[in-house]
Amino acid sequence: MSLLEIKNLHVSVQTEQGAKEILRGVDLSIRSGQTHAIMGPNGSGKSTLAYSIAGHPKYEVTEGEILLDGQNVLEMSVDERARAGLFLAMQYPVEIPGVSVSNFLRTAKTAIDGEAPALRGWIKDVREAMEALKMDKSFTERNVNEGFSGGEKKRHEILQLELLKPKFAVLDETDSGLDVDALKIVSEGVNRAKAAGDMGVLLITHYTRILKYIKPDFVHVFVAGKVAEEGGPELADRLEAEGYDRYVSAAAN
Repeated sequence: MSLLEIKNLHVSVQTEQGAKEILRGVDLSIRSGQTHAIMGPNGSGKSTLAYSIAGHPKYEVTEGEILLDGQNVLEMSVDERARAGLFLAMQYPVEIPGVSVSNFLRTAKTAIDGEAPALRGWIKDVREAMEALKMDKSFTERNVNEGFSGGEKKRHEILQLELLKPKFAVLDETDSGLDVDALKIVSEGVNRAKAAGDMGVLLITHYTRILKYIKPDFVHVFVAGKVAEEGGPELADRLEAEGYDRYVSAAAN
């Protein structure tokens, strides 16, 4: 049983006007096998939380802690965080020209495990995961995310998730830009990865449609850089009906 703890997290970014505080004291704990959904309006700090966990250099942690099984994540480099079991599926995955998907995946798996996977078993695992995600086998010979559609990029992120088997996955608006069919396929991939390794999931989204496929145990409303309310799956239904206005108004007062 693993535990990811976020304690009193404050994060700032540099702007032309100087440092701007984005996260203003976030507290959150995620255990193995749990799914936590973070919902909130644009600009509330949801993606900042995701990138701070992953170690993006743009985001400066000015106060607080992020602990993975008691270890201070903030003292780890980005690659050390990945090897420790953290995974980030980005809202806008970057292109890597000149690097094929097959080389990228095997290199990542080798870096995570500390040794290269046995080739025959690895090829079998990749093919099975791609078939489940309804990805053409020629996909592996393409350059990473180069010329990919939005749906292909998101499927590739979930392909990585299934093959790398992290302890915790942070999914930053994985549902954005997906049609109904792709949303269902991607969600099923997340559910498979979670079931296979008892993975914890932090799911960042604006909308409840992905929550019909990936069932949250807990829902957190994020407004103005902090958690404004917490509850169970029923809270997401209320947000769908009522929106975020009352939270935004309360934060402004």
